[in-house]
Amino acid sequence: MMRLDGEIVGPGDPSYDELRRTFVHAGRPALIVRCRSAADVAAALDHARTHGLAVSVRGGGHHAAGFGTNDGGLVVDLSPLDAVELLDRDRRLVRLGGGATWGPVSKVLAGYGLALSSGDTADVGVGGLLLGGGIGWLTRRYGLALDAIVAAEVVTADGSIVRTSATERPDLFWALRGGGGNFGVVTAFELVAQPVTDVVFGTLQYPAADAGAVLRRWSRQAAAAPDELTAAVNLLPGGAPATVQACHAGGDLAAARSALRPLLGAAPQLSDDLRTVPYPEILADMPGLPPGFRFVLRSAFVRRITPELVDELVAATSIAAVNVRALGGAVARVPADATAFAYRDSAALVTLALMGEEELVERATPRLVETWQRIAPYTIGAYSNFGTAHHPTDVASIHPASTHQRLAQVKRAYDPDNVFRHNYNIAPAAP
Repeated sequence: MMRLDGEIVGPGDPSYDELRRTFVHAGRPALIVRCRSAADVAAALDHARTHGLAVSVRGGGHHAAGFGTNDGGLVVDLSPLDAVELLDRDRRLVRLGGGATWGPVSKVLAGYGLALSSGDTADVGVGGLLLGGGIGWLTRRYGLALDAIVAAEVVTADGSIVRTSATERPDLFWALRGGGGNFGVVTAFELVAQPVTDVVFGTLQYPAADAGAVLRRWSRQAAAAPDELTAAVNLLPGGAPATVQACHAGGDLAAARSALRPLLGAAPQLSDDLRTVPYPEILADMPGLPPGFRFVLRSAFVRRITPELVDELVAATSIAAVNVRALGGAVARVPADATAFAYRDSAALVTLALMGEEELVERATPRLVETWQRIAPYTIGAYSNFGTAHHPTDVASIHPASTHQRLAQVKRAYDPDNVFRHNYNIAPAAP
């Protein structure tokens, strides 16, 4: 019997139906262990090893591939580990629990006049976003979310509780930042936050007929934009207006408009709601999908947005929503091998999303696959935080071969039996 401070939930318990679900998936695990400490996580892993149970780790439970639940296994639920602490005001050093979510984190940090480059939504978990990369609204100014990490508390596959940083187990520290949940359960992160309070944020709308022109102009100018500006273009199905979402780090509305002007040219706008707001207000609420809905998501990086790619992306709106998000800036200034996150030299991240009732999505998926095949020649890699497929080919696309090989060596050192395999899995290197 497990001895722990947290709670053990199984089928038949009142909270089981709620806790077995993630954002888009409803599993049927044998046990859900709601961990309140690293020691609880170690006890849960020991139980899973003893009883031969597959392990899933859940922070926010927002990954579209449903990695935070399973059928018949054990779920390590980190949601009780959600503390946010300011460790050192002068160094802006903060500690976040591995089960925290970005909405509450942003509000606590705002009380200190600080922010972290988080994801787009309030409900997304800190752990999953940080381990996979962290592309959000402050990315071009402050880098990926994972670039802020300076240390982590990790429970490894054998139940050891270890600390990792640039000087403590540096191989593990490198792998955690971009290698996903392959190497252990991160129960706490230490990060350096930024002195951000207000930002300029909003959406500009354009007629659907101008979608191609807006994207072409934006793609030509985005790389030259000031680092303070992070922007994304959304092309939607059904003749909906094209939109540009923008975040300017700092509360100067005039500076934000000046930075945007070269990207957008003179295309006629339908609306513009750019405004100065506290950073926490820009994180959207995104609860789980309604019952019977399904979500298919694909992503890839591009080094250059060519006119041919623009044409393919506009055509893709016949089947899916298209998002093109600018990278560069601070992301590209981190050395390529400093972390396990690859493709730092990319100009943008391209995402296609298909969502709706299950029958509709099932019928449309073959067309989405064909569309993605037409776009693929213009892309490189994939972003592990944005995807629903997890076949070996999808896993291989997340990391270049040399990065994958290095990750496999770290995997062998910390998880030789591949306990943490319910993810975009990196198998341990052969002895």
